Order: sequence, then structure tokens, then C-alpha cells
Amino acid sequence: MSATQILNADLHCHSVVSDGTLTPEALAVRAKANGVELWSLTDHDEISGQSRALAAAHAAGLHYLTGTEISVTFANVTVHIVGLGFDHLDPALHSGLHATRGGRSNRAMEMAEGLAAVGIKGSYEGSLKYVGNPELISRTHFARFLVETGVCKDTPEVFRKYLTDGKPGFVPHRWASLKDAVRWIADAGGIAVIAHPARYRYTPTEEYALFSEFKAHGGRAIEVVTGSHSPAEYVKYADMATEFGFAASRGSDFHSPDESHTDLGSLPPLPGALTPVWALLADRIHYAPAPAAAG
Repeated sequence: MSATQILNADLHCHSVVSDGTLTPEALAVRAKANGVELWSLTDHDEISGQSRALAAAHAAGLHYLTGTEISVTFANVTVHIVGLGFDHLDPALHSGLHATRGGRSNRAMEMAEGLAAVGIKGSYEGSLKYVGNPELISRTHFARFLVETGVCKDTPEVFRKYLTDGKPGFVPHRWASLKDAVRWIADAGGIAVIAHPARYRYTPTEEYALFSEFKAHGGRAIEVVTGSHSPAEYVKYADMATEFGFAASRGSDFHSPDESHTDLGSLPPLPGALTPVWALLADRIHYAPAPAAAG
């Protein structure tokens, strides 16, 4: 296994800019303390935290790749596409993400109406307390409110009882198209990555269609080692990366010290002879300044 493969890269996590509970600065400190060498902040449909994350990474002595996680709809399922190594000042990327965020407020109010119908009042206003950016209100913020008010004991229970398909607070949303998300990332100089592919519960045929269309639009990598994958899924998606000619990414999908079961920097290395996505982005990495010489 090459030194490039065993680099402790964590290229998927979230801050208060979307639905995490830590600031970009606190995440950088935590990543460094946990042995991360190359880090990316990938807030949902948002890149306004990138300048803060880059500054914090360099203050902590971390190499940094710009990042985001874009919500798309494919075969009536919400799929997440991570973008890495793009120009975070790119106007078209900003415009596309702004349009994607636009439907979240209306969706959130519909979710609150569904919860109110089963006796849970004030969930929209209550959830806003957890939102750093009101444009990015999400099911995670509703879940935190329902735990705080004692409706459920933890966020998995909230999702299971109220926020998944067929439950009172579930409202589907049509996000960006797969083609648009990949194009925004690529045109801004970055690489598009399918996040946590095992989570989508596609049939084998649907999953093959996702990977094929993603590649046709210019997608170049998939997450192989990620917080929600099992060791068997590491192997499955390593094989699929090889079959499709994709590079492999690695990221914890960390959101909160209290909620995430996988901490920053705690994942095993990429398996096999895969090409790490960061090997394709060497010229887009913001390298940490060299330590000042003593004396």
C-alpha cells in the first residue's frame, strides 16, 4: 500500500454553516488532534464557510481541499455529490448552490405542518434555533428540536418515526440534477464524488445506472471508505471503483461529537490498489505553511 493511500485524509464533514454543530475552526482543531493530514469541509449546498475552513486548516497545520456536498435527485431518491478541489469563488457554482438551497424553507414549513397535524407544534420555529444559516434548514435541525423537547430520545428515533418516507414530517424535495451538480463542480476546476453510495438502497440495476450516468457527465470518484459504510461495503465499492475507473475518496461524514458514530480521522485506509482522489487533486491542495524554523 502506497504512502499516498495511507494518508489520513478526511474529505467529508459538516459545520454550523449547514447541519453540523461545530464551527469550521473547531473542526480544524479536532481534525488535527485526531491525526488528519488532509482535510475538507463539505457543508450541504453551501461554500460560504470555505475561507474560514482554509484559514483554520492552515492555522492548525493541515493541508486543505475546498469542498461541498450537493443534493441531487436521481431515480426519485436524494443522492449526495461531494465536490472537492474547486475554486470556491466561482460565480456559476455559487449561483447553482443558491438555487439548490432555495427550496429548503418551503419544504421545512411543509414538514412543520405535517408534524403539527400529529400534535407536534412549533417545530419550524424550534428548529431554527439550531440553524446557523436559515437557507439550509433540514431534517437534522428538526430532529434536534424533537430530541430537545423530549418527543424522541435521539435523532435516529426521530427519523424512524417522523422524517422518512411515509411518516408525518417527511416532505420530498427535488434538488439539482446529477448533470448540473457534476458540471458546476467540474467547471469550477474540481472533482465530483458520489458520497456514501451504500446509503441509497438502490437495486443493483439502479445503482449501475447511477454510476454510469455519473461517469457520463464527468464524475470521477466515489466514496469507498466513509462513516456509514461497513467493512464489507468498503470492499464492494472498491471493486466498483475499479470496474468504473473511478478514483476513491475517504471521509467520516462527521456532524457532531454527540451524534456522529465516526469521528474525524478515525477511518481505515483505502483498500487495495485504488487511486485516491487526492492524487488527482495535488495541484488543487492548499498546502499548510511550513513550520517556522526555530531560533
